[in-house]
Parts: sequence; structure tokens; C-alpha cells
Amino acid sequence: MVAVLSTTAPGHRTADATLTVRGAGGRPLADTEVVVEQTRHAFSFGNIGFDFIGLANDETEALPDSPFGGAPPASAARLADLFLDVFNTVTLPFYWGGFEPRRGEPDTARLLRTAQWFAERGVTVKGHPLVWHTVTADWLRELSTDEVEAAQRARIRREVTDFAGVVDVWDAINEVVIMPVFDNEEHRNGITRLCYERGRIATIRMAFEEARVANPRATLLLNDFDLSTAYECLIEGVLEAGIRIDAIGLQSHMHQGYWGEEKTLRILDRFARYGLPLHLTESTLLSGDLMPAHIKDLNDYQVPSWPSTPEGEERQAEEIVRHYRTLVGHPAVQAVNYWGISDEGAWLGAPVGLVRTDGTPKPSYDALRGLVRGEWWHGPTTLRTDASGRVAVRGFLGDYRVSSGDAAASFALTTPGTVEAEVSLPR
Repeated sequence: MVAVLSTTAPGHRTADATLTVRGAGGRPLADTEVVVEQTRHAFSFGNIGFDFIGLANDETEALPDSPFGGAPPASAARLADLFLDVFNTVTLPFYWGGFEPRRGEPDTARLLRTAQWFAERGVTVKGHPLVWHTVTADWLRELSTDEVEAAQRARIRREVTDFAGVVDVWDAINEVVIMPVFDNEEHRNGITRLCYERGRIATIRMAFEEARVANPRATLLLNDFDLSTAYECLIEGVLEAGIRIDAIGLQSHMHQGYWGEEKTLRILDRFARYGLPLHLTESTLLSGDLMPAHIKDLNDYQVPSWPSTPEGEERQAEEIVRHYRTLVGHPAVQAVNYWGISDEGAWLGAPVGLVRTDGTPKPSYDALRGLVRGEWWHGPTTLRTDASGRVAVRGFLGDYRVSSGDAAASFALTTPGTVEAEVSLPR
């Protein structure tokens, strides 16, 4: 018997494996029933974990005016199982202004415990971001530009070193296209000034080189919301300058409406031409009224109430499926990170979550779970080995478990197409 995948399964995400199962002494385990099941996707299905900082630290009350946002600990306890049932990657907030509001007092212990909480549950942890001009430390304003640079370099080295082995994926620098000319604040912040005086390429080099020295094994992203040709020009300048970036981050906050397949594919193809993995780092789709199209900076849209609606929830569920099918179907996409598990504490108060404020899943949650843990998942399947101890396994790339009786072993499908794998089941 071979587990059957949906006909929509993209070939670059799946493998047709001949699995040889061996028993004691390395002999083929012939004519034996075995159970094969997937335990993890190779593809990164992520969400933010801002809601879980208090829960991971055994806090009972939400911190007042938390710069990280998110749901309070009591709500997070109800959200944990929903998160872990779908997502294998989490993004945690390292916004400098919230992480170190007073110089020399970083929030390392709380964030490290949160990262460990996720890692203990098999979730890959990503830090966001090491360099950004927004929500940056206010005390940088009082420093000279040379001092700002020294402080920023030290901050990168400290965080990447302190979290190495637990957080090995970072948005090294965020939104550089607008960084040196950012003016949506009363007084220019220290990072905008640094980037304006040093230049975009030099600032990016600083971020990547400092992080690379601190953790050579880290995966480092260049991330931006500006998906115009300005970002393409920036990427080309970075590559021509010899700066090594591991993946390109593309934000896709769709508060003003779903992009649709055609626009999404055009964007993916434009950025795939650099030959680097694409991470959709900040994806959102609304289950309520859409933000007016004339709003340029999403942060400028402030409304007293922004509820989720029944018709909006049905629309969101349909768009979630269409969006994820498009992204998983594109060979350059390596990761998708949704920006919010719950409406409670969501960015801008928008109804972007997959779960309502009362803790009940929206149709979008069920729709996404149906893809990630249903259509795109190899559930426990009983197979019988042939005379040579072989079974055919067709499934999505990722980690698998094979068992027979009390004996079990793990294997991985890492390469698409026709492959071979082998396990030993001690008996």
C-alpha cells in the first residue's frame, strides 16, 4: 500500500521513496506490517509567537503597555495547542525599543525562556529583527552616529551570541529601502540617522557581517515591505558588494485586500531570479472590513473598533487556501510566516488572526490546518514490506517515523523525486 497524496501536491515538495526496513543484524524485515507517518514538514509554516512570552515565563498578567503586543497569558494558554497543531516555526520579537528600553538592561532572560519553550516543543525559532529604525531604542537619539553604530554592532553580537543554538534564524535587517528617509515620527531616530549617513549598503553589511561572526551557522534574511523595483535594486547592490544573504524576506500584509494569484506570482518570480530562497515573512489576510486603498502607511489607519465578521471570515478562509497554495506551489518559496494567531492583541487591532478574540478558531484556521495537517500531510499509514524489506512511501518532504510493534526509527525525505531511504528497527 502507498499513501496517496492529493493531485494538487506540487512535485518539487514531494518524494517517491523506496524505504528499506531492516531488523536485527541488518537483515531485511520481510513481509512485515509497518506504520509510516510524517512528524514534521521540511517547509516552514510559521506564525508570530508574541502571545506566548508571558505564558512561557509563568506570568499571570500581561505587561502594561507591552511594545510586543500579543494576547495576555490566560488567552495564550488556550492558543498554545492551536498554534502547535499547525505551525512548525515561530517568530519572536527583538524590537530594540522593547527589548532594551533602558541601556544595559536587555530582556534576554524572558525572550530566551520563550525561545526555549518553543524549541522544546519542536518549533524552529526565528528572531525579528536585529536592525530596524522603527521601535528602536529611544536612548540612541542622544548618541553620536559613531556611538550609534558601535551600540548597534554590540547589540547584534550580543543577541546572536546569547541565543545561538536556540534562535538560529534572524531578520538581520528590516525595511532598509525606506530606512534612511523615514520621516513618520516627530524626531529622527538613531538608526535612521545611521543609515542616512552611512548608506544602505554599508548598514546592511554591518548587520550581516556582525551576525555572521557571532553565529556562522545562522540563517540571515534581508526583509522588506517595499516590493517595488527599489528593493530589487537594493538586493542587486548588496549582492554586487559581496554581502552574503541567505534568504530574501518579502512582507505581504494584505490589510487592503488579497493580492490574488497573478500578482503574487509576479512578485515571486521577480525576486526568485536572484537564486535565493524566498521567505514570506509577514503575511496577513483580514476577516473584517478592508483598510481603505488610499492609506499609504498602514500604521496611519486608526479606528476605534475593527471586528471580525461572518462574511469576512468566509472570505479570509478562501483567501488563506488560495494564498498558501500559490506559495507552496512556487519552488523558490521556503517559508511562510503568518502575522498573528489571534485577533486579540493583533497589530493595528485588525482582524487578521486565525482565531477570534474569544479563543474559537475561525474558518481560516480550519482551512489552513486542513492543508498543513491534512492534504499536505502523510498521516499514520500501515504498509507491508516485500520480501526485501521494502515499502513505497510517497509524501511531502520532511521528517518521518516508521514503527513495527514497539520498535521505531526516524528517517527524512529531503530531496524531491524518486529517492531511496533505509532504517533499522531493533527488535
